[in-house]
Amino acid sequence: MNLKMIFLLLGGLGLFVYGMKLMGDGLQKAAGEKLKKILETITSNRILAILAGAGVTAIIQSSSATTVMTVGFVNAGLMNLYQAAGIIMGANIGTTMTAQLIAFKLTDVAPLILSIGAGLVIFSKRKKNRDIGEIILGFGILFVGMSLMETSMKPLSANEGFRNLILTLGKHPFMGVLVGLGMTATVQSSSATIGILQTLAGINALPLSVALPILFGDNIGTCVTALLASIGTNKNAKRAALIHITFNIIGTIIFMIAFKLVLYVVPLFGGDIKRQIANAHTLFNVSNMLIQAPFIALLVQFVNKVVPGKDEKEDVMVLKYLDSRLLETPSIAVGQVVKELVRMGKLASDNVTKAFEAFINEDERKISQVQEVEEIINFLDREITAFMVSLSKTSLSDYQSSIVSSLYHVVNDIERIGDHADNLSELAQYRIDKKLNFSDAAIEQLKDMVNTVKSAIDLSIDALENFNFDSAKKVLNAENEIDTMEKQLRKDHIERLNIGVCYPASGTVFLDIISNLERVGDHSTNIAQMVLDYESEK
Repeated sequence: MNLKMIFLLLGGLGLFVYGMKLMGDGLQKAAGEKLKKILETITSNRILAILAGAGVTAIIQSSSATTVMTVGFVNAGLMNLYQAAGIIMGANIGTTMTAQLIAFKLTDVAPLILSIGAGLVIFSKRKKNRDIGEIILGFGILFVGMSLMETSMKPLSANEGFRNLILTLGKHPFMGVLVGLGMTATVQSSSATIGILQTLAGINALPLSVALPILFGDNIGTCVTALLASIGTNKNAKRAALIHITFNIIGTIIFMIAFKLVLYVVPLFGGDIKRQIANAHTLFNVSNMLIQAPFIALLVQFVNKVVPGKDEKEDVMVLKYLDSRLLETPSIAVGQVVKELVRMGKLASDNVTKAFEAFINEDERKISQVQEVEEIINFLDREITAFMVSLSKTSLSDYQSSIVSSLYHVVNDIERIGDHADNLSELAQYRIDKKLNFSDAAIEQLKDMVNTVKSAIDLSIDALENFNFDSAKKVLNAENEIDTMEKQLRKDHIERLNIGVCYPASGTVFLDIISNLERVGDHSTNIAQMVLDYESEK
């Protein structure tokens, strides 16, 4: 191969991979919330999990991305190994769509496809049309890349050294498996290496008997991405990555044992050699799924033995629902940010309750608990914000981008609720240290106000979690009630001071408490208002 051939091949491969990514990003933005809902419907039902894996991969155009995301879900504790196994099997099927698309002879009309896509991206005013344009543009770039690779590889069919290599691989099919494994492990995309196979076959440089073992090896090589992604994860996430490679190795062994039969069956489906390679890829992954799906439990048992033991006690100072691997699928990551914020919100809500109980019961143990949870809330504030900064740099639809911008304010409001809970715990400590007494009337009034405020917090978190507009409206009503209560409590407190029922030192603490509670109500209202801002878009 001379330098010109190498440059053309690398340029074509680069365009192919970029086109595939552009097409996947466009599909993902166009799918939007649907992509998130696909994975949220997953249960322990293996058929649903397989369909979800196939559907998501067909949309994002990368089984590696789906598997990496699955590893992230398992690492975050959102998915068990049985569900992960189903998704991984489905992802292998979904990725065959790319090879089927490549098999269409569209290289001659690729420039027209490019112009249509570019026209929609540049001139369309509607975001949805621009997303569709991005899909079409990516599709066109993919075929331009294929055309360049084809041009670069044409001289290979006459190259003596390459012919000898093909003859060697034809005599030793297992060497072909190793070649496919190495190629995909290097390029990190089975679709790209299969695209190269189809290109070589299309110029009559590669017979089907040599292409198939390389194709089977490609399926093993694609597992490297998930294995790398599992570094630094918990044991279950490592097991998920191991399921992927075990599944594909078993499939390759089965197909290599039945190699002659496969070589006979594939041409029966018809089509030129490019289509035959695409059909073989589909046949491999669908058959592999049908053979192994009934034995998911055995797969899970196997990986549990290979990676034995349990994870150490769960660390609370971690992100439970977020993982950098989820940035591969931004539309899903947005939903996960909301889940992590809900978790943070519930911690802040519980802290308000604990802090007030510490005040009422003069309980120093609960004061310590409040301060420990406050550290977790501050940690979540920093980490969620950092994740959202990374998320905002990904390919998001306008709606998703708007949601992320709004969530920056939500994370701040929840953090401030946590701060006010911490303030209440400090007031509880002050009461204990100064041995302050409060009248029964004052305590009862504070209890009523805390109950109303707690209701507002919980309703705002429910509104955020489920985009529940009814809950959000109830928060606004509760806020009016809280403001009224604060004014009334201040007035009643002054009256108690005047008649000598309350002491000035206790009175200062009383005013600080109702002031903090009123501010908690304000922040709850901010969260509810954020949800209501999207009511018209639902």
